[in-house]
Amino acid sequence: MGLIFREKETAPCTVTVSHRFEELSAHLRFDNGAIIHPGDSVLVHGAEIMAPYGEIVEERREATITRASRLEQIWTRATGDFEFMELCEFSFSEEVMS
Repeated sequence: MGLIFREKETAPCTVTVSHRFEELSAHLRFDNGAIIHPGDSVLVHGAEIMAPYGEIVEERREATITRASRLEQIWTRATGDFEFMELCEFSFSEEVMS
């Protein structure tokens, strides 16, 4: 991994999309055990996966992982806590706004 340059790799993956009353989610698992690090990005190839209401859909796909450079990893780790704190500034309540 270079200090400035990004590297790309492909990996087989399984995408699971749940569209049920108790769970609305999408998960990606790399079938070859690849691990994502801070600053990395993932592009899953293929058409959009839509699960009908009440169902779970699972599809095998190919993904391209773009590895962050060493400099990007350091920056992401250094600034990630600040971005998390921005999320903490919001709260949700059941009160009706007037």
